[in-house]
Amino acid sequence: MAIIETKNLTYTYPSATKPSIRDVSLTVEKGEFVILTGPSGCGKTTLCRCFNGLIPHFYTGQLEGELTVAGLKVIERSIYEMAQRVGLVFQNPENQLFALSVEKDVAFGLENLGVPRDEMRKRVDWALQTTGIEELRERAPHELSGGQQQRVAIACVLAMQPDIMVFDEPTSFLDPLGAQRIFEVINQLNKKLGVTVILVEHRLDLASKYADHVVIMDDGKIALNGSPREIFNSETARLIGVGIPKATLLWQLLQENGITLEGVPTSSEEAARLLREVLNQ
Repeated sequence: MAIIETKNLTYTYPSATKPSIRDVSLTVEKGEFVILTGPSGCGKTTLCRCFNGLIPHFYTGQLEGELTVAGLKVIERSIYEMAQRVGLVFQNPENQLFALSVEKDVAFGLENLGVPRDEMRKRVDWALQTTGIEELRERAPHELSGGQQQRVAIACVLAMQPDIMVFDEPTSFLDPLGAQRIFEVINQLNKKLGVTVILVEHRLDLASKYADHVVIMDDGKIALNGSPREIFNSETARLIGVGIPKATLLWQLLQENGITLEGVPTSSEEAARLLREVLNQ
């Protein structure tokens, strides 16, 4: 069942000389974990802004084509309505955090939706517990580490219980260990809660093992769209300049040297397992 559908979606920012995205046709199924990647400036963030209604309701300009999200035609709905179905976690968590305590930040979106106090308290407690930051409840967000702030930003969106969560490079300010922890949280939201995930990310070595579906954009268009193994093993992905997972690159080198592994690994853990199987034969 499709939860996001676009057909020939094209958008041009005000005063821009050319479209930021062009003829984008994409289907995302309910419950999928989708990685959206591509070179800087290829239109990834613009496409994500379409999903939650920021385009065309906040960012004006010219939007053409069809866009349906969670059964709603985005162009006909307000940002308020779309925010209840699509949550967006920004690249820099500090852009989403402004209250004097973590708890108040997590409750802010619910207050704007007019959620009753008892229900609000339950959702805040649940979001803090799900993201593993209950002990930070009374802390000031500006006192937290980058990884902690990103978890708070995720909790803020999660408390609103959207059907879809969009993460726009959520680990760009984190070290590899901090990034891995954030990816684990996002994966749990997807696998345990059934939240549809759109993850804009360049760190494919860390993120690829969680994905069901990979979309690569280039120059405002969708260049590749399919399964992780199919996409990362394609010559087109390499030519575009996407950071192919090192496990997949290793597999390609082994193939060139006559060593065959069953399947195309997309993570170091998977590559190690396949290599052990070959060595034990």
